[in-house]
Amino acid sequence: MKAREIMTANPRTVTPDTNLPEVARLMKSEDVGIVPVVDGAGSQRLVGVVTDRDIALRIVAEGRDATTARVSDVMSTNVSTCREDADVEDVMSVMGKEQVRRVPIVDERGALVGIVAQADVVLQAKSDKKAERTVEQISQPNR
Repeated sequence: MKAREIMTANPRTVTPDTNLPEVARLMKSEDVGIVPVVDGAGSQRLVGVVTDRDIALRIVAEGRDATTARVSDVMSTNVSTCREDADVEDVMSVMGKEQVRRVPIVDERGALVGIVAQADVVLQAKSDKKAERTVEQISQPNR
């Protein structure tokens, strides 16, 4: 099975200049904990991701003003991705190695085309044991 078969296609995105209240509203309306960050309006070139945890730890926990903060203040860069034609097993491997629950999916040009979440993998994986091991790897305490 390929990543394109289980991914959520065309996820909503933000840019580094997007303000955090807008991101939080988007997360709430889409019921997601991660939003891919692209380099500009109309672009799909992935430059990072922002998570609800990024906002909580890098802004709220530090007592910073969330109303003036931008995605660029909290986003994670150098995000591991997979290609849309990658096997689901490869996506699970990235999740386990990087200890992440979601992996952006890009095309051959590096443009964002989707996102695979841990739940997608668990629901669709051929090998229940492999999916189980992936979840265990993701859930290990930080090293």
